[in-house]
Amino acid sequence: MLPVVVDAMGGDDAPGAVVEGARHAADAGVPVILVGPADLCDRVDIGDLELIEASEVIEMHDDPAAGVRRKKDSTLVRAAEAVRDGRASAMVSAGNTGATMASALLRMGRLPGVARPAIATIIPVPGSTPTVLLDAGANAEVSAEWLGQFAVMGSVFAHHRLGIDRPRVGLLSIGEEPGKGDPLRKEAHSVLDGLSGLNFIGNVEGRDVMSDTCDVVVTDGFTGNVVLKTLEGAMRTVLGELRQAISADPALVEHALGLEPVLTPFVQSLEAETYGGAMLLGTDGVCIISHGSSSPTAITNAISVAAEMVRSDVVASIAAAIRPEPS
Repeated sequence: MLPVVVDAMGGDDAPGAVVEGARHAADAGVPVILVGPADLCDRVDIGDLELIEASEVIEMHDDPAAGVRRKKDSTLVRAAEAVRDGRASAMVSAGNTGATMASALLRMGRLPGVARPAIATIIPVPGSTPTVLLDAGANAEVSAEWLGQFAVMGSVFAHHRLGIDRPRVGLLSIGEEPGKGDPLRKEAHSVLDGLSGLNFIGNVEGRDVMSDTCDVVVTDGFTGNVVLKTLEGAMRTVLGELRQAISADPALVEHALGLEPVLTPFVQSLEAETYGGAMLLGTDGVCIISHGSSSPTAITNAISVAAEMVRSDVVASIAAAIRPEPS
């Protein structure tokens, strides 16, 4: 397999955490190329990883589109070009999400027939298979037809990423009945219901995102991002309070140690770094977008996910599912 190219300067703790995660992935057998400044090896130990030199970095505060246009020698642009030019099989970045998406879209291109790419993120479901949520932030405003494409792409992704034979797809709304929701949701329900081959189960509500109700939840990028950040905040608060309550009472520490074999897998299932990152669906190449605060473990997992998606040829499967009808 061609290497996975990693933006060494993307993320809150770059380049240290990113390079460490990349080296772990390489040690595990995934070929990796880094993109970073010429003096990267003076800042951090990159081992024997290959380096593609880039003199610029698109910062978190930079405007995504302007940053990509202006900083043509940025790490993100060079990473996307490496995939486009066949030097790498996939790209991974924990940097500016909008700029990562813009770089992939402008350099790798959009698959034929895809109206807009969408960010598909994995939502943990304790005791069950995770849920795919999309769009998680790429498109604040959408049409019903775009939501139909998101549903198809999300279904293909869930099949490849989670091993689900026929993913159940739900449309996020304010009620389960087909008539519930705003005009967009009502029209989208009709669109999704008319897509042959899609296992559409109808409307789902916010409480269903972290349940076994469905496998794929489809919504616009504005709503999806709010849902994602709300869940992240809620899980962080609950886990933080649990840890504080246990550590505050010595008598509870002993009980917690006894429950550790049960609690540890549960806590790990709720950690975002377990899933590595979200995938940008609809571009002509694999692009994994990691959280800005990604740890080395999260980067390693993101690279592993990228390699997995390359091996399963998810991009070709999405292209086949979206391919426009011959005129």
